[in-house]
Amino acid sequence: MTIIPQEHALHSDGPAPADGSSRRAFPDWFRKNLAWIAIGALLAGLVAYLAVTSVTGNGDKRPLSARNPAPDGAMATAEILGRHGVSVTPTDTLEETKAALSANPEATVLLYDPRGFLDQDQVRDVAAAADRLVLVKPRLRSLGGLGPDFRPGGVVPEATTVIEPRCDQEDATAAGKISAQGPVFWGPVVCYPIRDGGPGVYAASADGRVVVIGSTEVLDNGHLASEGNAALALRTLGNNAELVWYMPGIEDIAASDSRPTLNELAPRWLAFAGPWLGLVAVLAIAWRGRRMGPLVFEPLPVVVKAAETAEGRARLYQDSRAVGRAADNLRAGTLTRLARHFNLGADATTEAILDACSHRLGRPAPEIRSVLIDAMPANEGQLVQWAQQIERIEEEATAR
Repeated sequence: MTIIPQEHALHSDGPAPADGSSRRAFPDWFRKNLAWIAIGALLAGLVAYLAVTSVTGNGDKRPLSARNPAPDGAMATAEILGRHGVSVTPTDTLEETKAALSANPEATVLLYDPRGFLDQDQVRDVAAAADRLVLVKPRLRSLGGLGPDFRPGGVVPEATTVIEPRCDQEDATAAGKISAQGPVFWGPVVCYPIRDGGPGVYAASADGRVVVIGSTEVLDNGHLASEGNAALALRTLGNNAELVWYMPGIEDIAASDSRPTLNELAPRWLAFAGPWLGLVAVLAIAWRGRRMGPLVFEPLPVVVKAAETAEGRARLYQDSRAVGRAADNLRAGTLTRLARHFNLGADATTEAILDACSHRLGRPAPEIRSVLIDAMPANEGQLVQWAQQIERIEEEATAR
């Protein structure tokens, strides 16, 4: 029989121990590193999300953009137009738009400028270069570039959900009813009016080269399937084989070489009111800046009689109409003198003073409280009457 030493027995290759210690090694390691595992999983998920977003999304979140699939975007309208043979070219600057129109002078331009980056001259240039211009929900500044024929006319009432064409325009009559909210406009041809003979959501020039649509709901993804919105959008934008989808940006703001002067910015009435305001200011300075005479220097300390101090303070209260402050001082003085007369001490409470007065005068304490404590004069006349009442109470209480 061979005896194996203990140190060799510990390092011998044998079967795994039956107590399950190796099976517990992995759970122990997992528990110790649980926080790092969670952080790694979170980072991996974030990377995967960014990768999917970069592949499937284009990052264009602007309302009514032809590349925006959100409900307020217009990718659905652009996709449907493309399937019907219309080439849609999105542009973000005026230079890109002019270049696209130079290559395709027969193109239609959809112009959506919600922030009013373009001025009237720029809108007029786009209208002249395009075969057809469709303005969606234009601002007053952009609308001015179309001339006096187009002007704002209000908004669609909130209670109105469906609007009838009520015009002879071919696109509107073919599309039928629409569901839209937004501003309405006057024009040579008005469709979808909010009342008989009134402004409408759809306004067009007599030759049809300029169209103004007052609501983005006619084109956006969220409302395209409502009523005849899709039909009106496709017929209005799909009349030509080329469509330039123009959404101006801050780069299109026209720069001016000459800055307005202060005289140009100031209103005209300032030329007459300015001198008058200056004269008034001088008179006010002379009025409020007057002095009552030279200063008199007196040696200190100066002894001032108590009566003069009281009278001066009373005049200050009278000038500032401080009725409440004067009443508080009168009340505090009366209570102090009563406490001294009844030998109640400097820390006497109001209730103790009222009880002493009630006992001395033989009158109920609430009656005396209503005069000394609860009464609050509202004007100078009431203050004089109240002062006489508390003076009478003090005289009666100290006379006995």
